Amino acid sequence: MVPFAGWTLPLHYGQGHLQSHLHTRRHCSLFDVSHMLQTLVYGRDRIKFMESLVVGDIAELKPGQGTLTLLTNEKGGITDDLIVTNTSEDHLYVVSNAACADKDLAILRDRAAQLQATGSDVHLEVSDNALLALQGSPSMARVLQAGLSDDLAKLSFMNSITTTVFGVPGCRVTRCGYTGEDGVEISVPAARAVELAEQLLGVPDVWLAGLAARDSLRLEAGLCLYGNDIDETVTPAEAGLMWTLGKRRRVAMDFPGAAVIMAQVKDKPRRRRVG
Repeated sequence: MVPFAGWTLPLHYGQGHLQSHLHTRRHCSLFDVSHMLQTLVYGRDRIKFMESLVVGDIAELKPGQGTLTLLTNEKGGITDDLIVTNTSEDHLYVVSNAACADKDLAILRDRAAQLQATGSDVHLEVSDNALLALQGSPSMARVLQAGLSDDLAKLSFMNSITTTVFGVPGCRVTRCGYTGEDGVEISVPAARAVELAEQLLGVPDVWLAGLAARDSLRLEAGLCLYGNDIDETVTPAEAGLMWTLGKRRRVAMDFPGAAVIMAQVKDKPRRRRVG
């Protein structure tokens, strides 16, 4: 167990790091990522609110669809990378990194207060759900489908549904995860998280995996890790993450640090992350 952003997290379980990494690639693994911040954004102005902070085109997301996006500062640096989902219900679902949770929440609350003061309808709710990530193909889909009434084949990458998972109602299942594998993240009511984890671990194909495998898997997949490859001194252009900027947003230049970032796109940044 190691300290991580105020939590104590498992580095690896009994089978070791290398075996865990390879098992995720060949079968599937269960990661407890409950340390990540889950925020719900309500109100008719929730999209305007979110787009005032991030670079992505949140307005174009269909119901149930999510996207990776970047929370930027006025210098164009990356304050955090987030997954924002436009749920089929009446809110946005935002997942932030644990190491950035306090500063992210402060930024979100401050911006919400600013907009509320000018008559906008937006309010935040921090979820106390646990978050479990089941990652790995081909086993993930077979293991999860056994406990789902919904057809997992109809849930495409970066899409999300609220459903019952192995008898636990009110779970949000999102087809994503930071391993480069086919996988899901399951936001589950905290009181039933252990129950759900034990159900999944009852399948021999499913192993528990810790921080070490999570880091090496994302590195092998060429995915950024906040605080390592990206931080507040690195812009989306320098990070090789310009694909997160929607065309409409590039034209409007209405996100924090837009002038700096778009100037780098035009003149090419002096440094760039290479995977």
